[in-house]
Amino acid sequence: MTKSATIIMVRTCLLAAIYSTGRRSCRTTASAFQMGGQSSSSTRSSSPSLKSYSSIIGHHSSSKINTVVGPLSRMHMSSTSAENGDAQVVLKRVKAANATPSDEVVSIKGWVRTVRKQKTLAFVEVNDGSSLSGIQCVLPFDDIDEASKKEIDKLATGCSVEITGKIVTSQGKQKLEVSSSSIRIVGLCPGETYPLAKKRHTLEYLRTLAHLRPRTNTIAAVARVRSTLAGAIHRFFQDSGFVYVQTPLITASDCEGAGEMFRVTTMDLEKVSELPLAKDDEGVLTGGVDFTEDFFAKPAYLTVSGQLGGETHACALGDVYTFGPTFRAENSQTSRHLAEFNMVEPEMAFADLESAMNNAEDMLKYVVKDVLEKCDEDLTFFNKFYNKKLKDSLEKVVSTPFIRLSYREAIGYLQEEIAKDPSKWQFPIVEFGTDLATEHERWLAEDKFESCVFVYNYPKQIKAFYMRDNDEDQGETVNAMDLLVPGVGELVGGSQREDRIDVLMAKMAELDLDPEDYWWYLDLRRYGSVPHSGYGLGFERLVCYVTGIENIRDAIAFPRFPGNAEF
Repeated sequence: MTKSATIIMVRTCLLAAIYSTGRRSCRTTASAFQMGGQSSSSTRSSSPSLKSYSSIIGHHSSSKINTVVGPLSRMHMSSTSAENGDAQVVLKRVKAANATPSDEVVSIKGWVRTVRKQKTLAFVEVNDGSSLSGIQCVLPFDDIDEASKKEIDKLATGCSVEITGKIVTSQGKQKLEVSSSSIRIVGLCPGETYPLAKKRHTLEYLRTLAHLRPRTNTIAAVARVRSTLAGAIHRFFQDSGFVYVQTPLITASDCEGAGEMFRVTTMDLEKVSELPLAKDDEGVLTGGVDFTEDFFAKPAYLTVSGQLGGETHACALGDVYTFGPTFRAENSQTSRHLAEFNMVEPEMAFADLESAMNNAEDMLKYVVKDVLEKCDEDLTFFNKFYNKKLKDSLEKVVSTPFIRLSYREAIGYLQEEIAKDPSKWQFPIVEFGTDLATEHERWLAEDKFESCVFVYNYPKQIKAFYMRDNDEDQGETVNAMDLLVPGVGELVGGSQREDRIDVLMAKMAELDLDPEDYWWYLDLRRYGSVPHSGYGLGFERLVCYVTGIENIRDAIAFPRFPGNAEF
C-alpha cells in the first residue's frame, strides 16, 4: 500500500472513531480533573471502549455525590457545583432521555415549556432537547429555599433553568418526575416578546425563526431523527468496509453537466468596470471575464456532487463513500428542492449496476431499522401528527424486498393508468424519453406497488454523461437507476459509470464539455480502468421520508433556496 493510501485509511479510521462516539463525553469528572486526569474506579468503564455519553451521565456507578475542592470543578459543564462549607458538591447532570429513578441528587438543565403554580407547590416542565417529552419537575414550597421561591415567580416559557433534586416515579401521567430541592434561572425569557410563547405555530411561520424553531416539538424531533440517520449511514458503510473520503466543495467541473452551479470568485463584482476582460489569441475582447486573474486562475464553482472525486479513490481503495454538502443554483421553489443540501455518495470498484442497487437497498433497510429502534418516541409523534401510516410504512421497508423494473416497464404501467383518466394528471404525456415527474414516481411507489421501487435502464438523453451506455440496445439507454419511495418519489439516483475512455470522450463532446476540465477524470480510464458503480442519496429527502415531513425546508437546520439565505 502506498503512503498516500495509508494516510487515507488512517484518516478514515480517525474520523470514524470520532463520529462513532456520537454524543459520547470526552470530559472527565471534576474529581478526575483534580486528580490529574485519573478516573476513580467507580467511574472507569468496565469495557476497553468508551461508554456512550448518555450512559455516562445517566447510569454510571459512581457514588451519589462527588466532593471536590477548588475552582476547576466549575469547568465541568455536565455537573452542578454547590457550596458545602469549604467544599463543593458536584452534582451529576442527567438528561431527560436517560433519566431513571434514583436516591441520588442530580441536576436537570434545560428550557421551560410550561409552569403551573399552586398554593403549596409548583410544576415546571423542562425540555433539554434529548427527548420529545422532557421531564416534569415538582417544587414543594416547604422543601425549597427562599431564593428558589423567588425564581419561580420569574419563570416563563423559554427560560433556561437548572433544577436539582431526585428522579422519582411519578404519581401522574408521566413515568418520571423530579422531586426538586432548588431551581435557578440561567437565562430569563420575557414572555411578551418571545416569538414562541404560543403553543402552536405553522411550519411556514417557524421557517422565519430558524434560530428558535429547534425548541419546538416538530423541529427538535426532526433534528434527533436526522442525527440518528447520519450516524446509521456512517456505521453501515464503515461496517461494510468502505473508506470515508471528503471530496472538495470548490470545483472546476460540472458533474451533472447541467450548468446550474454557484460561481466562486474573489473578484470585486461591485466594480464591474474594473473586472479583467478575456481576450482571444489575437488580443480581441471575447465579451467575458478573464478568470486567469481570479483566485484559482480559472472559473470555479461550488460542487453539485462529490461523485467524480469519489471515483478517483474508488479506483484505488475499492469501496468509498462521501457524505457532505452540495449546492445547486436551480431556481426552484418546490417543496422538494434546496440550493444547499447534503449527499451520501458511495462508489464501488469492480461493481455493476446490480451491485449498486443491492447496496442501496441494504443501506436504506439498515438506517430505517436503526431509527425505528432508537427514535420510537419521535416517530410516534410524526405518525400521530403528520402521517398516520408512517411507522407501518417504515416497518415494511425493513421487512419487504424492493421492487425492480425497467424504465420501459414503468412507462408501460404509467401509460395504462393515465389512459383511464388523463385529467387527473398534471403531466399526462408519458413516453420513452420522458423524464418522470414526481407524480409518476409516487404513483409507482405508492399506488402501483405500495413499496420502494427501483427503476433502471433509463434513456441516454435524460441522464448524465458519465453513465455507462447499455450494449444490448445500441446505447439507447444507460445503466442507471432511481430508487422511488412512497411519499417522496426519487430518493436515490445511481449508475454504472462509463469506464471506456473513447465512449466517455464522445459523450462529453456531445454535451460540449471541455476534456481539459476533466483530464484527471479521463486518466482513471487511461490507467487501469475498472467497471465501477455508485449512487447518490439526498440526505434531506431521506429525512423527509422517515419523518413524514412534506417540505424539505423543514428537514434541514437552515434552508437555502431562491431568495432566502437568512441566518
